[in-house]
This record gives sequence, structure tokens and C-alpha cells, in this order.
Amino acid sequence: MPDTSNRTTESELAEAVLSILAMRKSGQGSFEDLFRIIPKVISLTPEDDETSPSRPTEHSWQQRVRNITSHKGAEGNYISGGFLKEIGGGLEITGAGRARAKPVTKV
Repeated sequence: MPDTSNRTTESELAEAVLSILAMRKSGQGSFEDLFRIIPKVISLTPEDDETSPSRPTEHSWQQRVRNITSHKGAEGNYISGGFLKEIGGGLEITGAGRARAKPVTKV
């Protein structure tokens, strides 16, 4: 459910990342790869497609996917929660993340 600004939340995007990475034997994905697939597995809002104020070459939803890494020390973050790991240029799912991941329902 989008936030009060009608933007998909970081947690919703992290759940999509878990679902995508759980389907892969390697469990890994680059940000560019995730950016290509996420719109195929969740419905983004028009506000999600607005240009990010701090990253003018990205949409706001893409910035929130990168924030999974940037906010890794925050409570509720999927890295600090043990579901994802930061890797060079992307993310990797953990065993706990695989257990939490929901099947992709849209492609």
C-alpha cells in the first residue's frame, strides 16, 4: 500500500527484491537488473515515476531501492533485519530472506 504521498514504500520495494532474488540460484541482483524487473512484479504509482530530487537520473522508486543499502542501519531495514546483504552494485538474499520471500504474482 503506497504511503501518504502515494509512493511505494521502501519496505514494499524490499519485499519485491526478496521475491525476485529468491527465484535465482545465485540469490543476487544488480541494481540495474532489479530496476528492469521490479516494474514487472509490482504496480508502481505515477508518483513513483517522478524524478528523484537527489538523483535526477533516476525515478523516485529507484532511489528507494538504493535506500535499502543506504539505510542499512535503520530499524526495519531488510539488511539490518538479516533478509538481504549488500554486494558490489546490488543486493543478495539471505537464508532468512528466502524464508520470508513471497512468490512473484505478476510478470
